[in-house]
Amino acid sequence: MNTESDAHVIERLTGQILPALPMSATNDQMVDLSSLSGRTVVYAYPRTAEPGVASPDGWDEIPGAKGCTPQSCSFRDHAVELRAVGVENLYGLSSQTTDYQKEAAERLHLPFALLSDADHRFKEAMAMPDFEAGGMRLFKRLTMVIDDGKIARVFYPVDDPAADAENVLKWCGENPR
Repeated sequence: MNTESDAHVIERLTGQILPALPMSATNDQMVDLSSLSGRTVVYAYPRTAEPGVASPDGWDEIPGAKGCTPQSCSFRDHAVELRAVGVENLYGLSSQTTDYQKEAAERLHLPFALLSDADHRFKEAMAMPDFEAGGMRLFKRLTMVIDDGKIARVFYPVDDPAADAENVLKWCGENPR
């Protein structure tokens, strides 16, 4: 489990070149973030809840754990605006399996794919912050703006998941490629 400071996470990840690690996506494609040209936004989130299934004990008390659905819906609602400011690719990323994520992508009517890092290879290669809950190893919430396979900006921590897309939209509008 990663315990480095917020500022250190941002400093360490900003400028990093992404590893060539294809991940399964909910659109039945394999996506290698390192090979995408143009501007890409990836928001990493702990997990989406399964309807009718209780969250792990103490979930709401874990800082930053709650809010995955509002965050995804915010990116859904701002997807067209993000494209208008130069975001060519938009993805959500979690350690949940693609099959699990497909239900959420369909239920939430997401116009973009969710990526699965169920084997934790991407998270470990990037040394991304994580935590454990309910026997699961999960991403801490953060958002990356990636230009041609290199991280240009990291939003971490994401204290208000519902406002994440607006913050990214504002930054992308003020920092064109």
